[in-house]
Amino acid sequence: MKSLLGRLRYRRLASTFTILATLSAGIIIGSIAAHGVRGQESSKVDTSDATPLKVPAPRDLSTDFTRIAKEVEPAVVNINTITLPKERQQQGRKLHGRNMAPQQQSPDDGDDDDQDDQSQGQGQDQNNLQDFFNRFFGMGPQGGQDDAGQERESLGSGFIVDPRGYIITNNHVVDKADKIFVKLPGDPDAGNLQGRPATVVGVDKDTDIAVIKIQTDHALPTVKLGNSDGAQVGDWVIAIGSPFTLSQTVTAGIVSAKNRTIDQSQAGQFQHFIQTDAAINPGNSGGPLLNMAGEVIGMNTAIFTQSGTYAGIGFAMPANVIVSVYNQLISPEHKVVRGSIGITFQPSVSPAVARVYGFKNGVRIGTVQPGFPADKAGLKPGDIITTIDGRAIKDGNDLVDDISARKPGTTVSIGYLRDGKSLTATVSIGDRAKMIAAAGKGADDDDDDNSAPSAPDAAQAKLGLQVSDIPQGAPAGIHGVVIENVKPGSFADEAGLGDFQGFVIVAVNRQPIHNVGEFGRIVAGLKSGSDVAFEVIDPQHRSLGSHLVGGTLP
Repeated sequence: MKSLLGRLRYRRLASTFTILATLSAGIIIGSIAAHGVRGQESSKVDTSDATPLKVPAPRDLSTDFTRIAKEVEPAVVNINTITLPKERQQQGRKLHGRNMAPQQQSPDDGDDDDQDDQSQGQGQDQNNLQDFFNRFFGMGPQGGQDDAGQERESLGSGFIVDPRGYIITNNHVVDKADKIFVKLPGDPDAGNLQGRPATVVGVDKDTDIAVIKIQTDHALPTVKLGNSDGAQVGDWVIAIGSPFTLSQTVTAGIVSAKNRTIDQSQAGQFQHFIQTDAAINPGNSGGPLLNMAGEVIGMNTAIFTQSGTYAGIGFAMPANVIVSVYNQLISPEHKVVRGSIGITFQPSVSPAVARVYGFKNGVRIGTVQPGFPADKAGLKPGDIITTIDGRAIKDGNDLVDDISARKPGTTVSIGYLRDGKSLTATVSIGDRAKMIAAAGKGADDDDDDNSAPSAPDAAQAKLGLQVSDIPQGAPAGIHGVVIENVKPGSFADEAGLGDFQGFVIVAVNRQPIHNVGEFGRIVAGLKSGSDVAFEVIDPQHRSLGSHLVGGTLP
């Protein structure tokens, strides 16, 4: 037994020694190989035939881009704003922090106090515009005001237009700021120097334009303003600003489009941008967009992005709008006054609707505010405005641009169609802001339930539309049929009725509707190729007027 155990121990030891010997041999061989490689690496290479490099003399390769950048950069400024938290304003606490607010972001966007201004029109417009950028432009706040009540800083750009220190920038750059500082290109950048204190001269929220001023003891360099109407799609343009705090950043691109309306609601009716692919990023807001003559043709205002940074689509407010607004903001009143006649309208209609109503160009009046100029002149809902002082009106934007540019108290001759007849009226121009304030909410808050069961629908097969009679107990004065259901992909859906489920069709091809039977008889007479126009209203908000949708029946 002992002999057997001894033999097992001997074999185990022999195996162990064999393994150790093999490992040792491998280590020795690897070391020798590595030593050989190092020896090759350390060997010297003959470089006697190599030619040393030389730094050549500077060459002047200046282009128009270089020239414009040198000329304009001294007049482009960095704007830094500080917004104090409510706790600090009320309690005097000194808290410090930093939150870089992105472009097109009001420093205190979530403030409930601003809601009080919404009924006055302009506050509502700005908030709607900001919501639009937040949803579709990725321009929402990066964290907003700190929960601990910290200060927040925002950065933007601007450009000097008067040697006495007047600067144009975006309203959203300075909106709600408690402190505004401007840093000129020549100012020192060391230490905690924030810049020169600036004061707000005036702002126009409708166009997102602001004018600020700094004190100076000498004439400052200024930009040259150009005529933005002369810019054409495809023209080279240059953007200068301070993206991500990187001041005096120059980028180039082209004019991608003109008269671009990015917000189709009332908030965007005064904002028709120049679109460009010049790189614009957070911090560029308020900086100039220049043509190749070195003239400012726009002010960089917003970008389309899903990441919060440049995605190839930027928007600049045209210089011609800026000039008009600036001249009013530096006036003694320091505000922009716009004309109005007291109507609402549908910005555009389909060609089929235009043919049914017998006009090629113009704007159909949706509502007329009682007691306002249009009402006093005899204009009514459904009238189609075709001319102003004899000039043909193309669309809603054309109408707004013309009327809003006129001074309150003046008069205008308006040509319009009513029941196919051409008429004219002399209308006084009112003050838009005062009229909005006087109109108030004006909403008709009917609470009746319009969810009656659907009656047999003769139009379902032809239009893909199911309607019902207006239920008993509905508010007096409402006639028509209720849109109950719209079949996806049907003619009614393609015509736009899918967006109006629950609304009331009051007329088809200008023929009033009172019940399902009348509606069915009119629809039965429609043939393939017929133009069909539906007039619809919201029974809960009749004061908003009617809306026209339609198309050509296949």
